[in-house]
Amino acid sequence: MAKVKFLRKEIEKHFKLDSNTLDKISMFGTTVESINNDEIELEIPANRPDLLSLNLFAQAIKSFLGKETGLKKYKINTKKEYHVTISPSVKQVRPYTSCVVIKNLKLNEEKLKEIISLQEKLHTTIGRNRKKCAIGIYPLDKISFPISYEARKPSDIKFIPLEEKKELNAWQILQLKHLKDYAKLLDKHDKFPIFVDSKKQIMSMPPIINSQETGQVTSGTKDVFIECSGHDQNTLDKIIAILTASFAEMGGEINSVTLKGEKTHLSPNLNPQITKLSIDNANKVLGLDLSEKEISNLLKKMGHEYQKSKVKSPAWRIDVLHEVDLIEDIAIAYGYDKISPQIPQIATIGESAQINTINSKIISTLVGLGFLETSSLHLITQEEAKKADLQKPLSVESSRTEYSILRPNLTIPTLRNLRENTSVEYPQKLAEIGPVFVRDSEAETGITEKNHLVLALTPGNFTEAKQTLDYLTSQLGINYELKEAEAWPYIKGRAGNIIINNIPVGIIGEVHPAVLHDWSLKLPLSLVELDLEDIYNQLI
Repeated sequence: MAKVKFLRKEIEKHFKLDSNTLDKISMFGTTVESINNDEIELEIPANRPDLLSLNLFAQAIKSFLGKETGLKKYKINTKKEYHVTISPSVKQVRPYTSCVVIKNLKLNEEKLKEIISLQEKLHTTIGRNRKKCAIGIYPLDKISFPISYEARKPSDIKFIPLEEKKELNAWQILQLKHLKDYAKLLDKHDKFPIFVDSKKQIMSMPPIINSQETGQVTSGTKDVFIECSGHDQNTLDKIIAILTASFAEMGGEINSVTLKGEKTHLSPNLNPQITKLSIDNANKVLGLDLSEKEISNLLKKMGHEYQKSKVKSPAWRIDVLHEVDLIEDIAIAYGYDKISPQIPQIATIGESAQINTINSKIISTLVGLGFLETSSLHLITQEEAKKADLQKPLSVESSRTEYSILRPNLTIPTLRNLRENTSVEYPQKLAEIGPVFVRDSEAETGITEKNHLVLALTPGNFTEAKQTLDYLTSQLGINYELKEAEAWPYIKGRAGNIIINNIPVGIIGEVHPAVLHDWSLKLPLSLVELDLEDIYNQLI
């Protein structure tokens, strides 16, 4: 969730903020936190970063209110002179970019603040504090095409950073007090990415900062060049789509940019994304009996276009990944308050499954020891798989995000979780029970799903991890033994296989310092990971 504040007078250029509209806004899924004569504060759901834009929020609510329904389309001017060359040198640091040129803007101080707010909200949410992506906005009259996106040694990068007065090299820029939070995104690399124009001016060093000479947008700026760089092309394209649509709603004219890398293509891509939708499935999930025409009209209220079992959605709707996301939109447009709950006509007596009972006992025991229960994504990224040196990872087809590999263990997502929470108070003790996926030639799908348990203690050592394992197994009434192990991510001589009835069921150990460095973790970490399937067999 992210909170945003919009000027009330700007919102009321689109619709009146009366009590009925405020109720509708809440039913749309955007909670009204507060409202006064000057502004309205909203809580935007994490799956709708497009609503962080005042203009796209207003557009979505107008459609929801039935004022301007259907798929919004924008004209894109194709200009041959706007070229960005992507050098192979950026492949190891931030390999992708997506760009657009917007012309004939009529900015003022309020709109400029709105742009800066949207940029920073996208950075902190979908951009994961600029790690996943970083946005640069430049006055077009200060730069010259063609532009090069390349990587250079830090000592070879020199420019005046935004709001500074003297030229600095890349290492000096990373030492600036207000930029230290982002320095860790580059300090492990021997080359840093930069955007350079045809006059050899360094425009910016993403994801850190723009140049004072070429990267300062003011209220007098009419035309802008926007770039977004990062690690996942699909995410960058979506962010540029959000920004493009938002600037277009301000009255700007969209101009495409030719990106020349391994492949040559035009940016932005505002082509609607197409998802199949079954009317029967929609009614079954919602418990309704809507006609095709009714569903078509409801989808229009959410900004989609339905035709012959296919739905076209705006390119900036980053949350539409599956048919079920469209069904959720149908429910929102129909109104959750109109859906009546029904008691299932089933003559059975419910009871907890034995496996769930065991899982509950495990978690309650660990919570009693001060552990925090977590839940992580079932997918990991290519980068994470590479760090873990996975052989033949299980990749999913047509993933729309950087998360494209089924996790083989819970250790990888736990390391990610710890990395993303280094600012949280220590000690940290995490526990998670969840599925992992392994190859199995005998299974119908070629994949077997197993439940695992992972424990993480930081700062922690082998002794503390073993004490926790001893207490947990004693509560479950299970005896185990340890045999020395050598495996990722553990220190040799400080890890052991967990054996129950001569069957290896897990591993315990201290994480190697090199792995801690790879994952940007600074404190000692001990882990336990157990395959719960064999433990279930012992207890059921």
